[in-house]
Amino acid sequence: MSTATEATLASATLVEKRFPYQLPAGLMVSSFAALLLELGLTRLFSVVLFYHFAFLAISIALLGLGSGGVFAHLGKRWLGRFDTRSVLAWLGVLNGLTIPLVLKVVLLVPVSLELSRANLLRLTAIYIASAVPFFVTGLQFSILFARHTTHITRLYGADLAGGAVACLAIVPLLNWMGGPNAILFAAVMAAVAGAIWALSPVQQKAGALLALLLMVLIAANYHGRWFDVVYAKGLLRDRSWVEFARWNAISRIEVDNQDGAKAVVIDADASTYIMNADLDHWQGSEWQKNLMSAPPALANVLRPHGEYAIIGPGGGVDVLRAIASGSPSVTGIEINPIIANTVMRDRYADYSYRLYQRPDVHIHVTDGRSFIRNAQQRFDVVQMTLVDTWASTAAGAFALSENSLYTVEAFREYFEHLKPDGLIAITRWEFKDPREALRVVSVAMEALHQIGVADPAKNFILASEGELDEDGIPVVVLAKKSAFSPEEEQSVRAHIAANAKLAPLYLPSEHRDNPFSALIASNDPQRFAQQYAYNVAPVTDNAPFFFFTLKLGQFLHSDALGEGMDWKVNLGVAVLGMVLLISLVAVLAFLIIPLMFGGGRSRQRVTPLLYFVLVGLGYILVEIALIQRFVLFLGHPTYALTVVVFLLLLSSGMGSLASRRWMHKPSLTPVALLTIAVGISIAVWALPTMLNALVGIAFAGKLMVAALVLAPLGFLMGMPFPTGLRALASSVEKNSKNDVRENAIEWAWALNAGSSVLGSVLAIVIAIQFGLNITLACGAVAYVLAILSWRHLEPRATT
Repeated sequence: MSTATEATLASATLVEKRFPYQLPAGLMVSSFAALLLELGLTRLFSVVLFYHFAFLAISIALLGLGSGGVFAHLGKRWLGRFDTRSVLAWLGVLNGLTIPLVLKVVLLVPVSLELSRANLLRLTAIYIASAVPFFVTGLQFSILFARHTTHITRLYGADLAGGAVACLAIVPLLNWMGGPNAILFAAVMAAVAGAIWALSPVQQKAGALLALLLMVLIAANYHGRWFDVVYAKGLLRDRSWVEFARWNAISRIEVDNQDGAKAVVIDADASTYIMNADLDHWQGSEWQKNLMSAPPALANVLRPHGEYAIIGPGGGVDVLRAIASGSPSVTGIEINPIIANTVMRDRYADYSYRLYQRPDVHIHVTDGRSFIRNAQQRFDVVQMTLVDTWASTAAGAFALSENSLYTVEAFREYFEHLKPDGLIAITRWEFKDPREALRVVSVAMEALHQIGVADPAKNFILASEGELDEDGIPVVVLAKKSAFSPEEEQSVRAHIAANAKLAPLYLPSEHRDNPFSALIASNDPQRFAQQYAYNVAPVTDNAPFFFFTLKLGQFLHSDALGEGMDWKVNLGVAVLGMVLLISLVAVLAFLIIPLMFGGGRSRQRVTPLLYFVLVGLGYILVEIALIQRFVLFLGHPTYALTVVVFLLLLSSGMGSLASRRWMHKPSLTPVALLTIAVGISIAVWALPTMLNALVGIAFAGKLMVAALVLAPLGFLMGMPFPTGLRALASSVEKNSKNDVRENAIEWAWALNAGSSVLGSVLAIVIAIQFGLNITLACGAVAYVLAILSWRHLEPRATT
């Protein structure tokens, strides 16, 4: 070991004896800023790119953190010249300056889904630029962990606590500030961390002044004058259309004036028009002609005076149609409060003739499925019209792009909340080669089988807006628990005959030569899906990926990805595969190869450090699977993110602090790892049943249940990583010259982050292919394998 390195370690030892509080405090604030930036980028990527790319933020963050660890390891001797707090303070200031620049790059670089070289270069520029702040943060963390190994548990606990607080803060910050300003606030906190770490008045003033200037910038940008969406989905936004725009944790909402009509646009992609019809002059109006000639109107024809539950009413088209047809009570369940309250009940209330404020209209701001499953009321119609999930929530993960509205379990709940003669009315886009509405029929058939309908051939009516001779045709699927009567079928026939735009696809009394009739006649959706060109098998809560209809072989043909209106979904899965490949290459290029060729001693560290790879992989697999599991229970992906990640990080931080006292013997670490694997295995078996049984309790009770389930598991999961770092720092390896092994804390940190990069993508790949239970089980397997790799660390007891 060199004299410089010995001097650095000796200096660090002296610092550790008095261990200033600024070190863990600054680390907590820096961790808060990093996770806030990651979550803010997921929202921003969902708007300026597509929701598929929102998942990139996780990989970018973890790769940047890991790369910072690599740099800290390879540049240890050069960094050793500087005092710990001094270098950390300037890095905090650097991050405060870098984050606004990254935000500008993301907003100003147009990226579409076009498979071109120029587009790939632009996406690479966003990827690399976004990774820079995380690289700086990873460098900060690695320096701290490497120089203060005897306080690893305290530092790791502060790291996790900062992330936990960020999970609580992201939703109110997005609601209050919006996406760009939330990212700027992450820059503020990065500068504050620098001021906390400062060792000199100059550093302290620099950090504090930068934080103040950034707060002024946030105030000036409150209405999006300096930092706002310029390009969306590769196209320059025409701001002259925009009358109103606001962000929240669910999506970015704007109201555009499009040739006199006002449309609510969600994340610069999906849209819903605000109804501007006067019900006092409904008969014979253009509104009546247009709305009653659309496929969803068949529900109003069959149940004109029924009570409706409408999931995702948006601008009110289904609500208006139901009220105008004679419904005495319409319940609308809208997930986004900006749409329901700010737009429809406030700014555009007069424009919509106060549709959402009528006494016969009852609007609830919550998740549609959660409302239905907890409702005491029974309805004549449960209706969903073109309810998509193209927005990434604050949860940000690709796993959360599906909201489980279209699963077998969901359809069972819809049927169970119907009156005896009630029906569900689901409208989806359809194609020349049917798949979406066809899958609705498949899911409904399976749900009917489960509630005791042996042959549902007479339980369906389907109609489309014209023939299926092109893509983008809306198709309505009407399904009942009981058979449609001849009188009901005749009413549908008469309405279709009176409206030339409508075409029947399936009626109980006749067989048509199309896939819908073939599926219903087969009475076996699983077998039909095996033989059909697309994957239209029923989906369940265990793998709720309704929109992914391409089969594995079709991804090998690029032309299949661009066919149909569902190209975004199909290409999204391809993007996921590419992200997995890119992440693997990036981890090899930025983490593994530099460390492998960083010297002879580094090459000898591969086997022992496998432990940190497995622990990181296990943690991220479990975390992502649990977030998805709790979406239904808590009612919204944002709640799932906030609650699950907060509880896991907070309890893991407590576990880290406790590990120093509890894990003083090396033999206890395999016991902890085995206990974690057993706990995960129990969750695989028991969690779905338990959460379904308790879904009806109050939200406060749900939080208690989540804490009781997640806190013990998170507590245990917080122990292996800091215990491994302490073992790595204290273990001794004798070589031929009887030298002490070089400290490799930075390498362990980098590999742990690198494994999380791969694991975050791999978790979604496994969930899509095999389901959430298998994803959780893979996390348990990773912890079991960590037991086998523990012995290679050759730890000794530490005090």
